[in-house]
This record gives sequence, C-alpha cells and structure tokens, in this order.
Amino acid sequence: METIHQLLSRIHWDAEFGQGEFSVGIYDRVEDAVGFLSLDRLSLEKGNHFSFTVNIDGEIVTIPFHRIREVRKNGETIWKR
Repeated sequence: METIHQLLSRIHWDAEFGQGEFSVGIYDRVEDAVGFLSLDRLSLEKGNHFSFTVNIDGEIVTIPFHRIREVRKNGETIWKR
C-alpha cells in the first residue's frame, strides 16, 4: 500500500495519473466524521512531511497528514486508511 506522501507525489508528478478530480477525506475530531475537500484546496509545502494547510472560511488551518483517511479520484476511492 502506498503511503499518503507517495500517493500525493504520484498525483503531482505523474501527468497521466494526475489527470482528474481528486478529493481527500479528512477526519474531523470535533465532529467525529470524515469530510471531503478538493485536493486543489490543500497547500502542500515542499519538505513538510507532517502537515498541510487549507483555507476554511477565510482561516488558514494546519492539518496533519495522519488525519487524511481517504483519497478519491473522479468520485472513486483510490486510497483508504
């Protein structure tokens, strides 16, 4: 099984595989549920293997990678923790 870092790198660097609509399912501890965001909304910092940032309602939020529970491509699950 690919790690989330390997999958995100593959989406970024593999032009053929990276075509499509990607979304990530992120575990929300407060809601105790998984919510989905478009991969385009995530800001990935080079060299940071621990977290990413996302703008949620005008607030920049840092989310650790271990909260990603699922990745979908064109609505189909391609990776799940």
